[in-house]
Amino acid sequence: MYYDMWIIRNFEENLLDLYQKNLAYGGMHVSVGEEAIAVGACANLKREDTIVTSHRGHGHCIAKGADLKGMMAELLARKNGLCKGKGGSQHIVDMSVGVLGAQGIVGAGCGIAVGSALSFKIRGQKNVCVNFFGDGAANTGSFHESLNMAALYSLPVVFICENNGYAVSTSFARSTKIDKISVRAGSYGMPGVTIDGNNIFEVYKTVGEAVERARQGDGPTLIEAVTYRWYGHYVGDPCNYRPPGELERWKEKDPILFLEKYLLANKLCRQEEIDGLKAAAGKAIAEALDYALASPEPEPADLFTDVYFEK
Repeated sequence: MYYDMWIIRNFEENLLDLYQKNLAYGGMHVSVGEEAIAVGACANLKREDTIVTSHRGHGHCIAKGADLKGMMAELLARKNGLCKGKGGSQHIVDMSVGVLGAQGIVGAGCGIAVGSALSFKIRGQKNVCVNFFGDGAANTGSFHESLNMAALYSLPVVFICENNGYAVSTSFARSTKIDKISVRAGSYGMPGVTIDGNNIFEVYKTVGEAVERARQGDGPTLIEAVTYRWYGHYVGDPCNYRPPGELERWKEKDPILFLEKYLLANKLCRQEEIDGLKAAAGKAIAEALDYALASPEPEPADLFTDVYFEK
């Protein structure tokens, strides 16, 4: 899990650089600071389980096992990308590992996750869908409709709200009257819990219990994971809505550093092993970037493929 979190952070920080060099295209929303949620949650899932993510979804896709080289090529709009360079950052799909896609529309993924879970139930499959979304999505109609339907039919879906404090530039306190999004679960007859999203052990345990509950046919759970995004809503966001010192306080709660300190303090890893994992993560991302940069760009004729279903 430590290695996977470093993979995500390296991936995202490389993207920041690539985007500023005009090598990555479209909207770009990175998840630096939120890595523990993606890794801790997906560590409980099987390959056949599914996830639905949001526009800040690179980490979720990586944690679920999406191909790094294919992801990097996709973000650089190359033909070898997971979606042939046509989806980009906000629409990464890798059906081979159950990544059903990211959504640019806030809250739209909730309904898709319910559809996936309903499919599992109809087919009699013991699989689960995990839906990642932000605090802004928790104020949309799609969120409420989805929770209601999931609870009504006891569907195998786990809703994970990554509450990073801001919906674009609007703080959680200014957009929501309640203190915890998880209390909304009670309105729909499902369990709801708020956890520390930067503590990977808490994420892993809580999501694991919810996944097992769903897998056994006992229905959905709403989990609110409190975290913080180190960078702005998008690349280039001036972040002038943040109070002074807020970012620095949250950086002290770095989820990767938290796990690193734990591993060393409990003698589960030596410093040289930690350094080796960091180096391996950096190498994996460098190889993915080399692959993407060497990949061909789509041809003009590719505009007309993948538009209509072809038998």
